[in-house]
Amino acid sequence: MKRKDMFDVVIVGAGPAGLSAALVLGRACRKVLLCDNETPRNWASKAIYGFLTRDGMTPADFREAARVELQRYPNICRAKAEVSDAKRLADGTFAIRAGRRTVISRKVLIATGVLDKLPAIPGIESFFGTSVFQCPYCDGWELRGARVAVYGKARSALEIARSLTGWTDDIALCTNGRAGLSDGDKLRLHRNNVRLFEQPITGLHGAGGKLEAIEFQDGAVLERSALFFDTACMGRSQLAVSLGCQFNRRGGIRCGQYEATSVAGVFVAGNVIKDVQLSIVAAGEGARAAFGINRALIRENFERRALGVPRIEHPSMTPSPTEQPQTH
Repeated sequence: MKRKDMFDVVIVGAGPAGLSAALVLGRACRKVLLCDNETPRNWASKAIYGFLTRDGMTPADFREAARVELQRYPNICRAKAEVSDAKRLADGTFAIRAGRRTVISRKVLIATGVLDKLPAIPGIESFFGTSVFQCPYCDGWELRGARVAVYGKARSALEIARSLTGWTDDIALCTNGRAGLSDGDKLRLHRNNVRLFEQPITGLHGAGGKLEAIEFQDGAVLERSALFFDTACMGRSQLAVSLGCQFNRRGGIRCGQYEATSVAGVFVAGNVIKDVQLSIVAAGEGARAAFGINRALIRENFERRALGVPRIEHPSMTPSPTEQPQTH
C-alpha cells in the first residue's frame, strides 16, 4: 500500500458533522480523507436555521464555505466517492473502499446522516423543503402563529403535535387513517386546541411549493399553510452494520464517550446517532468525535514510542457522569 493511501482518519460523510470533524483533525496535524457522495439530507432545504453565525444560510453556501476553510490544510484530502465497504484488519486498522480506491486508515468516523421517509401523501414531494418540513426547530419560527398541519401515527402523532404548540395555536393533526391514540391522548390534544383528522388524505393543494390546503377522501378540504411530519428516517449507509456496530432502541448507532462506537477505532457523529437532529448539534458531535479520535491516536503513538508495543486506544462506551473536562 502506497503512503498516499494511508490515513490517520477516514471520515465518511461531509455534512456539518463530517466537515467539523475534518477541521478539528486537520488542525491536529492528522492526515484525513473526507469522503462525500454529495447527497445531503437537506437537499430540499432552502436554509439552515439555529446555527449561530450561519442562521438563514443556504446549505450549499454552508458546504462551500466549509470546503474553502478546509483548503487551508494540505493534510485534509477530499474524495467525491461512496464508501462501499470497510473491514477491520488484524492489526486494528481498516481497509476502506472509497469509489474505485482502497485505502488504509487507523480510525473511521461515520457521519453519513439519514434519509427522510416522506409520508405516503400524493404530491408531497413538490412541497417538501418549502412548506412541508420535519423539524419545527428549523422552520417553526417562520410559521409562528400560522395554520399548521402535523402528520404522524400513534405516539409520534402526539409528539409532533405537542411540539408544534410552542410555535402556533392553530394545529390540525392529520393521521391519514386511524390515529392509534388513546382516549386520554385525544383529550389532551382537545384541551390544547389541536384538532384531529383521521380521514384518509387524497392530496395536497398549492402552487410554487406553497401549501394551501389538504384534501380528504370524504371531500373535506382543510386550509393550511404548512405541514410538519414525523415519520421514520433511515441510515444512508450500511457501513456501521458491516463493521459490527451496536444500535440503540431508536435505530441510531450506539455511542459512548467522545462518540466512540462499540467497535474499537470506529466513531460516529451527526444524525446517524438519532438524538437531537440540528445542524449545529451535528457539527458539535463531529468536533467531539474528532477530539476523541485525536486523543486516541496521540496515546497510541506515545505508548508505542515508549514501550515499542502497538496498542489500540478507544474511549469508553459508558462515560462517567462525574468525568472531569478533558483538554488532552
